[in-house]
Amino acid sequence: MQSRMRTALFVLVLVGWGTGSALAQANPPPQANPPPEANPPPAAGGQYSSNEVVDAGHRFFGTISRGLAQIVEKAGSQWGLPNGYILGQEAGGAVVAGLRYGEGILYTKNAGDLRVYWQGPSLGFDFGGDGARTMMLVYSLPATDAIYQRFVGIDGSAYFVGGLGMTALTFNNIVVVPIRSGVGFRLGANVGYLKFTPTATWNPF
Repeated sequence: MQSRMRTALFVLVLVGWGTGSALAQANPPPQANPPPEANPPPAAGGQYSSNEVVDAGHRFFGTISRGLAQIVEKAGSQWGLPNGYILGQEAGGAVVAGLRYGEGILYTKNAGDLRVYWQGPSLGFDFGGDGARTMMLVYSLPATDAIYQRFVGIDGSAYFVGGLGMTALTFNNIVVVPIRSGVGFRLGANVGYLKFTPTATWNPF
């Protein structure tokens, strides 16, 4: 009797060991969390990553693009990732009161590209004239034609580095950040707005 019990116990131990071994193979212990990636995550759906914006800006500005990465990083820290950007040219001038005119292409990832024109007055301690290549980062744009409105300057948003200057304008939760570099000079600070239109016009208002 005792011999049979010992045999049965031995069989049960073997069966239990085999079952445990099979379960261990079918369900391996969880691995340690992998180290975080060195590169930042890619941009979501219709947004542009910082690298995409900087690459486009380097091609557009050429040799005068030094400091662009710092400006894009500064804008990104405040408004996140853009879902559009404009590449174009503009000219402006001021003696206390000033005017600015420009044209370019609005680029988006999933809503096509769109030609845009912009005009705007400015007031303040401002004197000079300039012609500039202009890149504008656009944040939270719900549709391409939503760009056709007036955007007012955000106080204290001016930022300069490496020959490039950044300001910011906003309306209805959309933010437009012009990044400029070009010939000429503008002295002092100014406030104003930019009006975007589908066709060229001399009327800045």
